[in-house]
Amino acid sequence: MATTNPKYQIGTPENKKFLDLSRDNLIAFGRHFPAVDGSSYWLGDDGTPWKDRNRATWITCRMTHVYSLATLLGVDGAAELVDDGIRGLRGVLHDDENDGWYAEITPDQYHMPDKQAYAHAFVLLAASSALLAGRPGAKELLEQAEHVYLTRFWDDEIGLSVDTWNTEFTELDTYRGLNANMHSVEACLAVADVTGDESWRKRAGRIIEHVLTWASENEWRIPEHFNSNWEPELEFNADKPDDQFKPYGATPGHGIEWSRLITQYALSVYGKDGVLNGDGKKYLDAAEHLFNRAVADAWDADGAPGIVYTTDWQGKPVVHDRMHWTLAEAINTSATLFHVTGKQEYADWYATFLEYVDTYLMDHKLGSWFHQLDRHNHVMDTVWPGKSDLYHATQSMMIPLRDPSLSIAPATKKGVEEGL
Repeated sequence: MATTNPKYQIGTPENKKFLDLSRDNLIAFGRHFPAVDGSSYWLGDDGTPWKDRNRATWITCRMTHVYSLATLLGVDGAAELVDDGIRGLRGVLHDDENDGWYAEITPDQYHMPDKQAYAHAFVLLAASSALLAGRPGAKELLEQAEHVYLTRFWDDEIGLSVDTWNTEFTELDTYRGLNANMHSVEACLAVADVTGDESWRKRAGRIIEHVLTWASENEWRIPEHFNSNWEPELEFNADKPDDQFKPYGATPGHGIEWSRLITQYALSVYGKDGVLNGDGKKYLDAAEHLFNRAVADAWDADGAPGIVYTTDWQGKPVVHDRMHWTLAEAINTSATLFHVTGKQEYADWYATFLEYVDTYLMDHKLGSWFHQLDRHNHVMDTVWPGKSDLYHATQSMMIPLRDPSLSIAPATKKGVEEGL
């Protein structure tokens, strides 16, 4: 049974106060992310930058996005942090010779090889949010990111993104993956919302149609890894099941995240009435299937609360660790499904997830959230040491407070006015 504590109950004044305070604490925690060149440090347990680690494009983008949200909220000093991130993305992280963005740079400014769709999707998101926040250079960054994504990663023939190129954009890896495409959906919807260019929303919809097919054919467990012909490779990384970005098996947290993105896409195209009763209903039905499958497989699957990282294709846990982002997305999705359907079961799940996060994941001593717990809900760091960024956690403290029909991105001026 879900908790009855009002601070965990969606829609209560106590819940809004709890979310707002938690959001503000996260924003305060990450203020030291920028290096001198604007790229983002990996943050340690107390928010101190770990300067001996590589600085990644995707983390820089996430922090730029978060502080764009903070800028829209009127947080003092946030705009300057967005400007730092833009400077890093237009400077040291950008490949001026071959175009696109390096995956990472080392502490001594060496560029790590390859160009990843995952990172480029986050450049689109960061630039969109920064543009909405009115920051200088954001428009130019977004135009650069749109060009590279469309010319290098987007496969218009099939309606999906490829995954990885070499640094020079001369050799395309045969691997295809849904993680980059999931974040491409988020990015495409954000670009459409901010610029008004509906071609980006159509791209998001094309990706989603593929996901609906693959998921429905696989008992709503989404295949993550594919070959160059987009044929699922269900045993990919069976020998490395806890891979940071390409784990073996089904990832229930991604099923939950897809559920929200699909719902918000459908709302943006069909409106709430259309999603509940019209042509958009198939998307809501799919979203509910995805959420319910993921929760049934992964919540309390081993006798302890939490969402296991991965399962096999019959729903049996493979990696029992609890990653913070899965709970953040569970909060987002349960809130979104409740707002759309009004079903009490989603409000109950929301309260359950939020209580878990408060109990096990929020670091009430040093700040932010622990990024990884073991099956007994003890802190560990084999996959996610430190507290690298704020993206999932911050959004989960904001998305439940907004009308999901407004926009995919929390970073909308109307969204801020409506309660963010």
